[in-house]
Amino acid sequence: MSAQQDLIDSVVGIAPGSPLARLRAQRPDFVRYTQGYHDALLNPSGPGGLSRPERALIALTTAELSGHAGLAAHYRKLLDASGAMPDSPRRAALLDHVRRLVEAPGSATPAHLAALRETGLTATDIVTLSQIVAFVSYQVRVAAGLALLAAESR
Repeated sequence: MSAQQDLIDSVVGIAPGSPLARLRAQRPDFVRYTQGYHDALLNPSGPGGLSRPERALIALTTAELSGHAGLAAHYRKLLDASGAMPDSPRRAALLDHVRRLVEAPGSATPAHLAALRETGLTATDIVTLSQIVAFVSYQVRVAAGLALLAAESR
């Protein structure tokens, strides 16, 4: 990705200078903060209790469950670059929680959160996990909306 093109532009296929790029340029803070939030969540200076591979796996799973192939491909590359995560109870608990938040967010209970804590996650880690799911879900909606606008302008 070039410095001129952010992730959303890349996965939607927004060419620099195109009508859609000009539309996005009308809201530079929106574009900058969206990319900045991606960078802060997926490649933080200090990953805290969630490793970079865990963060990439959470994002990949969210994108896959949301049905967005472009974002899933991006997060697959990020996971491949950050290293594989072996199967473990922690990995299973993370993936269960991601599925729950994507497919039935209101179904999470204190027992589900306790199961995450039993794998070594702190309250801060659980909030970060949920933020990654929420952020990727947001990216999916933004990318889908922009793709519809792009299709209409053809």
